[in-house]
Amino acid sequence: MNLVGTKQQKDYGRLSKLFFNKYYTKPIEMLYERLKKILYFVFPKKSIKKYKKQIRKLFFPFFKGSKHACTICQKNFSRFIMINYQDDKLCPYCGSISRDRRLFLLIQEEIYLNKDRKPVILDFSPSDSIFDKLSKDNRIEYYASDLSGNFNADYHYDLTNVNCEDNKFDFIICFHILEHIVEDKKAISELYRIIKPNGIIFIQTPFKDGDIYEDYTIVSPQERLMHFGQEDHVRVYSVQTLAERLASSGFKLDIKKFKDGNDFNGLRENEIIILASK
Repeated sequence: MNLVGTKQQKDYGRLSKLFFNKYYTKPIEMLYERLKKILYFVFPKKSIKKYKKQIRKLFFPFFKGSKHACTICQKNFSRFIMINYQDDKLCPYCGSISRDRRLFLLIQEEIYLNKDRKPVILDFSPSDSIFDKLSKDNRIEYYASDLSGNFNADYHYDLTNVNCEDNKFDFIICFHILEHIVEDKKAISELYRIIKPNGIIFIQTPFKDGDIYEDYTIVSPQERLMHFGQEDHVRVYSVQTLAERLASSGFKLDIKKFKDGNDFNGLRENEIIILASK
């Protein structure tokens, strides 16, 4: 018996299953994650984004199929990439997660209803998938802003002191921003100042049951991770408390609660988005 030949055949079989058998999904996802980690180790953070896109394009043929679809890039594929540490699903083509895809559905409903004018949109620290989609849309005037340097942006507004005129924007996307800002009431006041009358702000943060949890004596990244779930978070809102802070600045609120998920588009259950208008 040729033991070498047998081992080579087995290795070839394992390799074939790893890359071509649709039932062997986890190794592909593990390899995808490892390549990303290598990029973060080797290259500066700002240059990673273009490489992440190339990695996804390289891996996308392994997700060939029509069982699922992304609401943003409109691609069909066999499965989402599971992000275990977030309990979320990543689009294998554009990299969107559930909250991005849900947000884009709302954007389509709200922003494109009025075709008589070109809406002006401000997006704070936009996700890659949303930025790629909206920045190329000539039906809108799109402002992407970020102070951290970790997101695509052409502007660098401080949300507690936005350098622009009153009533400038028709829509503002403020997704997972307020939990990072110590002076959140000042930021909410600025949002009210710069949104146009009848304009809409899309707001989401991590939420907890009961009352808000914030403690300004907790300042180290390690303590904030332990108490608030992330090194740069300064609080965890409850829906009620955030709604009260928004209402106290004059906002009218539409709290959308999505109890049901959507497996086809990879939308999570029990998601909450607040629409605030002036």
